[in-house]
Amino acid sequence: MKITTRSTHLLLIISIFSGFCFGMKAANQEDDTQYIFLMRAPDEGSYQGSPESINPEIFREVMSSFPKNDNSRIKVGLGYIFSYLRTSQETVLASLRNFLESAQKTDTPVMIHLDGEHWWDARPDLWNWWDDSLPGYDPENRKNVEWTWWDSDYAIKISWRNWGRQLRVLPAPNLMSPEFLEANRESIRKIIPVILDWYGQLPDSQKDLFVGVKVGHETSLGANSWYYPNGNELLDQPESNDPSSGLVTEDVLSRGVTQIGYAAIKTAGIRTEGDITEKDLYEAARRYLTFLSKEAAAAGMPRHKLFTHGVGWKEGELMYDAAVNEYSCPGWSFYKNAEDPMKDEAVVGNLKKSDAPYWAAVEWLLVSKPWTVENWVSALNNTLADDKCKFLCIFNWESIRSKDAPIEALNKIVDSSVEITDAEGL
Repeated sequence: MKITTRSTHLLLIISIFSGFCFGMKAANQEDDTQYIFLMRAPDEGSYQGSPESINPEIFREVMSSFPKNDNSRIKVGLGYIFSYLRTSQETVLASLRNFLESAQKTDTPVMIHLDGEHWWDARPDLWNWWDDSLPGYDPENRKNVEWTWWDSDYAIKISWRNWGRQLRVLPAPNLMSPEFLEANRESIRKIIPVILDWYGQLPDSQKDLFVGVKVGHETSLGANSWYYPNGNELLDQPESNDPSSGLVTEDVLSRGVTQIGYAAIKTAGIRTEGDITEKDLYEAARRYLTFLSKEAAAAGMPRHKLFTHGVGWKEGELMYDAAVNEYSCPGWSFYKNAEDPMKDEAVVGNLKKSDAPYWAAVEWLLVSKPWTVENWVSALNNTLADDKCKFLCIFNWESIRSKDAPIEALNKIVDSSVEITDAEGL
């Protein structure tokens, strides 16, 4: 879709009006509510490719474990990821509408996670540069995927990801490709108005059901979609032949596998030759997250409802900083430091320099301590201790639903049986 100057101006007017409406509510009503969201895992009983599977029942299954307490300052809700390049736009929007309608029917607070970088199966017209027997084939698509050197002759055909187990996935996108960015823009400009229209029709008693939108998904280069040496040669071989060494996360450049990121860095004009640096990788990720945030803001999403999803693996690495921009509130994943995010020096440093009204633990799970009620209460308490932490989102509901300790701990927090103390050091 071609974006004209006239349409851009119209979007800016809509943005200003929508932001004004949201802003009036924020200015006239001090909102210190915090949220604990349970993320529904994709393909676990519901899937955006089947809109009918997204219905009130997937809400009730979760919320039945958490008796509603209208007087509590901390509330439980549901999170869901919409990977807007994974299925057709029509299907994405139908699933989103079902999700929002189900939230209203079940009176459940929601956080909407938007992903455009990890699953882009529905856009072979962007990634298929090598197979003329498949839809979307175009050799020029080399420019839309990542490279292992400074030229599209080094374009990749495959990547790997480990979300619980190692997976073969489509090649990592060139986050700075104009065509890829345009696909993200088109999706965001269709999705955000649907959310705002739904919010607008909510009665005042349910306005608090919409907590926000998150863009990006652990945005980085070469970590969640990595490339093994000679990976292209493995594409037509059995998956059993794939290496299984995984990543060396302390290596902030190649993550212990083949260096990628050349395509994004060159396309952005950050560097065109020589060795990639940590700053180069950070800058490409920062620009992508800023682009997503700016587009969501232009479509009408106010800053206090808009969050990013940054990430870092090595203590203090620069990639953490990519989450901070002028259009949104920063968010990060917490696993190693889920027991107390204030132990993460890179997060603390970014919070000190951010002027956003909130931040969030947009992906969170306690992994460093045994799952006792006491440990869960302590970790939840520590994470929400700073009243600027708007929410934490547990990944995933399916990982805790059969465990007594986390569910009991959440109910203790919601019932205000554990005092939330102010964070120190910010």
